[in-house]
This record gives sequence, C-alpha cells and structure tokens, in this order.
Amino acid sequence: MNICVLGAGAWGTAFALHLVRLGHTVTLVPRRFEHAIALGEQRENSDYLPGFRFPENLQIGFELKPVLMEADVAVLASPVVGIREWCERIQAGRGSARALRLVLSLAKGVEIGTYKTPSAIASEILGDLEVGTVTGPSNAEEVAAGKPTALLLATSRHSDFADAVQAGMSGPSLRLYTSDALVGAELGGGLKNVYAIAAGMSDGLGLGDNAKAALLTRALAEMIRIGRSLGTRDQTFMGLSGYGDLVATCYGSWSRNRSFGQQIGEGATPQQALEGRRTVVEGHRTCESVHQLCLEKGIQAPILEQVHAVLYEGREPREALSALMNRTLRREFD
Repeated sequence: MNICVLGAGAWGTAFALHLVRLGHTVTLVPRRFEHAIALGEQRENSDYLPGFRFPENLQIGFELKPVLMEADVAVLASPVVGIREWCERIQAGRGSARALRLVLSLAKGVEIGTYKTPSAIASEILGDLEVGTVTGPSNAEEVAAGKPTALLLATSRHSDFADAVQAGMSGPSLRLYTSDALVGAELGGGLKNVYAIAAGMSDGLGLGDNAKAALLTRALAEMIRIGRSLGTRDQTFMGLSGYGDLVATCYGSWSRNRSFGQQIGEGATPQQALEGRRTVVEGHRTCESVHQLCLEKGIQAPILEQVHAVLYEGREPREALSALMNRTLRREFD
C-alpha cells in the first residue's frame, strides 16, 4: 500500500518505520517545514525518537497535495489538538487524492469543547471518507525496535478494505485485531491517559502496589461507566484499547502521562510538571474535556473528578486521595 503518516512525533515516526519494514511505500510528513528538512538531512528523528536510523525507502514530505496523490491510507499521527487542522488540509487536497480510501488516527484523547474523538472530528470534516483508529498499548520505542506489539484497528464499519489494511499492517512484530466499536476504542485510548496521571501521582506519593492495583481496577470500572453512558459496549474496554492500554500506560516508565503525574505526586505543581516538555500530555487535556462531559451527563467518575481537582483546582494529591478513600461505602458491582 501507499501510506502517508501525517505528524512526525515519536509514535508517528515509529509507526512509519514499522510500515516501511513491511514493504509499503511510506511518506512521513512533519507539521513544520524545518523539521522536514532536519529529518531529510539527518535521516533520524533526533527530536522525538533518537537512535533509529531511517531506511532509504522512507520518504519525507511536507506539501500535502502531492503526498496524497497516490496514498491509499492517511495516518493522523498528531495530538488531538492538531487533528482538526490535519483533516482540513486533507479535505483541501481531496481533489488530488484519487486513491485515498481510509483515514486512521493514532491520537488518544477527546477534543475540548466538542467532546469529539479524533475519528468524529475526521468524519465531520471529511464526510463520506472511511475513518478509524489504531490504538492500544504502544510504546513508540518498542515498536520502532520491532518488539512484539498487539494493537486494535477500529473502524466505523466492517469492510473488505479494513481487512486488507489489517493484513497489510500486521507482521512478525506487530499484530492488529479489528473491531467496529470505534467510539469505545477511542474512548479507552483517551481515558487511560487520565488514569495514568493518577497512577503517576500514586507512584510519586509512594503509595505502593496495593493502592496502584486498586486504582487500575476502579479506573477500568469508571471507564466502562463513562463509555456505557455514551452508548459503547462494555466488552470494548476489556480489550487492547481499554485494559491493555491502561496497564501499559500506568506502569510504563516511558509513559509521559504517568511521569507527569509522578512529578505532581512528588511535589511539583501541574504547571511546573508541564514546563519544558517537548511532547503533549494528552491526559491533561482529556481530563478537562471528559470532566465537563461527566458534569453535563451526570456521570459518576470519582477518580477522574479528583484528578481534575488536582490539575485544575489546586487540590493537593493527598487531599484527593483522602477524598477517594473516605467516600460513602458501596457494593463493588451495582
């Protein structure tokens, strides 16, 4: 296949390297022109994924229209805040995109204000073009290094082309499963970042394994409750895009959301923990968006509520812990 990867952060670069290894024609397109020049000259993404040399057949692009001319699939490898701009650029170039059949997002989060997932943003702008996501536990460095990974390819509907993409993007080091539970898959990928911040706070406070296990268990229950209120299937959150991604992100030393929470648990303010970061902490933005959604819909999400209080209302992490531990007692399953 001919595939363009739009966005050259760590995950987009790692995914492009994986696709090239499988023999696809791949063009990596950074957001900034100077980054495109640097990638072409250095043949390495020293800013976001150092140590992985680009093979000769990985193309670097910048002007989107010529990139789209032969592309079968466009992969949006951008934080959620950048998805809308990329989709508008794709729509502007649709006249030349004769072969384009699918737009896939790698982003994990929910847009502030609209509560839309990346695929919903794409559908709004791109109309009838099929959209989907690739999500699940995905440390960029491990994917770039060819370590075993399993992810979910979720699309709005099952199609023969989605099956072809599943087969074409799967290989010896990365296995894709398919699903038509697109909204649930994207919610799982976005929500787990919020709970990874909570897990990091737990690590920073030195609360131990018992606390972290309880946190992940109740976080999963909370994710299911939020998803159910939005019409998603509970089962989706038990899979790679829910439980799998939750575990990896809450325990991985590489997780920017977990490390952000850990800094706060160790005494930094949220603003201090954000300073100097080259990459977006998606859970910070998603927490604000989903918190507002929960308030509007009357969804009970006590962990997310306390994370929001720490990030946006000045609450100390230990105060948030106390609020959670001293809630009214209840049955585990309603």
